[in-house]
Amino acid sequence: MAKSTLSLPILLLFLLLLLLNSEGSLKLANAQQADTWCIAKPSSSDAELTANIIFSCDQVLDCRLIQEGGQCFLPNTLVHHASVVMNLYYKMMGKNYWNCDFRNSGLLSLTDPSHDSCTYV
Repeated sequence: MAKSTLSLPILLLFLLLLLLNSEGSLKLANAQQADTWCIAKPSSSDAELTANIIFSCDQVLDCRLIQEGGQCFLPNTLVHHASVVMNLYYKMMGKNYWNCDFRNSGLLSLTDPSHDSCTYV
């Protein structure tokens, strides 16, 4: 019995070290690094999305993309605008998974969310 209780903490420690050593990058099975984008969770509240927009715009310093007439203004929704600027922040900070947390209202996507004239960098 002592063996099985000892092996679980060791396994958890190994997984934690593996996660910390990965530096937040996602690697595919063939060792290629996958590109990732940070987007807002659709279930986030309007208050969370607004806070994310304010924080990201304060950090990124250029949020003209989501202002009326900007390339990423449409669709004119909080979740879309938050996703655009959250992704800008995520990229600016080095694409570390922790830079997409936004108090648990951000998530990483393997699918490029770019559309029409709105290109996620």
